[in-house]
Amino acid sequence: MQFSLSFPDISQERQGNTGVPGVWCLDSGKPGRNVMISALIHGNELCGAWALKTLLASQLQPRRGKLILAFCNLDAFDRFDPAQHDASRYVDEDMNRVWSDQKLSLQQTREQVRAQAILPWLEQADWLLDLHSMHEPSAPLLLTGPLPRNIELARTLGAPEHVIVDTGHKDGVRMRDYGRFADPEAHEACSLLLECGFHGDPDTPDIALDLIARFLLASEIVDATDLPSAWRRADPDQQRVLQVTHALVAPSMQVSFTENWQGLETLPKAGSTIGHADGQPLLTPYDNCTLVMPSLRQLRPGVTVVRLARDYSST
Repeated sequence: MQFSLSFPDISQERQGNTGVPGVWCLDSGKPGRNVMISALIHGNELCGAWALKTLLASQLQPRRGKLILAFCNLDAFDRFDPAQHDASRYVDEDMNRVWSDQKLSLQQTREQVRAQAILPWLEQADWLLDLHSMHEPSAPLLLTGPLPRNIELARTLGAPEHVIVDTGHKDGVRMRDYGRFADPEAHEACSLLLECGFHGDPDTPDIALDLIARFLLASEIVDATDLPSAWRRADPDQQRVLQVTHALVAPSMQVSFTENWQGLETLPKAGSTIGHADGQPLLTPYDNCTLVMPSLRQLRPGVTVVRLARDYSST
């Protein structure tokens, strides 16, 4: 896969205006939601950095509430090499697995220390949009978590085409699931994670900007006339909401797929073989099973190699 997305110069943007490098707070001084948009939780996910750079260059200001922007894992970003982009995903540990009080109290890794610096701004946020990209080519995915309020928000945004209702990650808490964002009773707190496509796809910053525009409008901290028209893309014909039911984890290095799955393939029959692990078939558990983010790129024991999903039902 060719890495075609150019590397953003964020030497100015990383200064921030809050005393925390890479963190910006644009405060209207008027009542309204506090909205946070985060990028570079992983240092090789350049689309979010490009999108926040474009947002700052536009001089957009909220009319109500606050807009917090965070370029998160700057140490990992500084190691970026397009020929070995996986190596700059993180420095010591995955920064999107440290968002628990227990992990944050340790401050044993650079990611934990950096997360602790960002934490006061995250705790101010009523709504969070976390911008990511993927190891493999894929259509954009909007990950909501299981809370109905996030699924409803994703539907209100109207894009991207595919919405994924997923659960927490077994290796640690993601930023999107920190604190009240995961509290069923904290009805005012909404959080979404956008996977914009393959890390190196030059279209990914535009996908990020489109969802930023939709998110800001839905939050009501800006008006439609405040947003550059170039940020908006056409609505998809419809949205498909998929609920993840299984995450298939590699038991060893002996895992293979039967085909070069690209993701979002729907296999009509239960019992279809999608791969093998330790000589045993990996089978779809039900009819019309959709493959979500299949990848052997990061293969090692304990890593999720594919998620299985079905059409979401709220009942």
